[in-house]
Amino acid sequence: YRGKLSQATRHEHLKIAEFISCSLKTSMTKWKPDYDGAASEMAKAAVAFKNAKQFEQAKDAYLKEAEYHTENKALFHAAKAYEQAGMMLKDMKKMPEAIQLIEKASIMYVENGTSGTAGMALDRAGKLIEPIDLEKAVDLYQKAASVFENEDRLRQAAELLGKASRLLVRLRRLDEAAVSLQKEKNMYKEIENYPTCFKKTIAQVLVHLHRGDFVAADKCVRESYSLPGFSGSEDCVSMETLLAAFDEQDEDVVSRVCNSPLLKYMDNDYAKLAISLKVPGGGGGKKKKPPAAPQGGSAGPTPAEGDDDYEGGLC
Repeated sequence: YRGKLSQATRHEHLKIAEFISCSLKTSMTKWKPDYDGAASEMAKAAVAFKNAKQFEQAKDAYLKEAEYHTENKALFHAAKAYEQAGMMLKDMKKMPEAIQLIEKASIMYVENGTSGTAGMALDRAGKLIEPIDLEKAVDLYQKAASVFENEDRLRQAAELLGKASRLLVRLRRLDEAAVSLQKEKNMYKEIENYPTCFKKTIAQVLVHLHRGDFVAADKCVRESYSLPGFSGSEDCVSMETLLAAFDEQDEDVVSRVCNSPLLKYMDNDYAKLAISLKVPGGGGGKKKKPPAAPQGGSAGPTPAEGDDDYEGGLC
């Protein structure tokens, strides 16, 4: 049956499964179950079910394959089988259950000493769950980043933290986003990717200003002066201008900076922070200049008490 398994019917698969079960039994002349052979045959059955789009049966076959590999101490192959079972659940639109199996696979990859594969599996799981559960996606990206960080693969770790940071902003978990961005920035600094550090500084400023923490935003810019090439760069000048205007409640300048190409073409979540940034106390309007003192003692009309000091459009 080995060469014809891909064309086998469901009935033939069940026969194969029974044969596999029998092959695992020990006897007077057979002391060790043939877990390797059983796993191999179950993998073939899983593929045949998958090709026939019988995902439930394929999932069960992959789980059985994983069980046999585990018994045989072949953790890497067991993890691959669990991951494949998870993908069958994904095709069945059972996403939470799929993610559970992929997470289980990632743990086995780490135990097997193949942490890089674990990180990639968690990244894939994050992408799968992101459209329906941002909170879980953040958790998976952070776990993947931690795996790569432990392996001193800082570029991959920083990229995954970047995904988590953006989702934290989208979820309005801005305190956590600020911490995540600082960790990202530190990693990029360590691998000497300074231009990306500049962009992370802009993201930090936007997050801190939305948090209402001007001091933290200013500190991020000041700390970045130590980065080669930051002082005098477009990123630096833009943030200095934004902070000065924000501090002076100059809504025209804040609006101009926030709608500049430098900020508008950032990752979408940060671009949204930029265009929605408002000066505190500005009432969302354009600040008026105080009227000039009248000449020759002829006073103009006195504004009515309670007149609004702001008018115009949003920042």
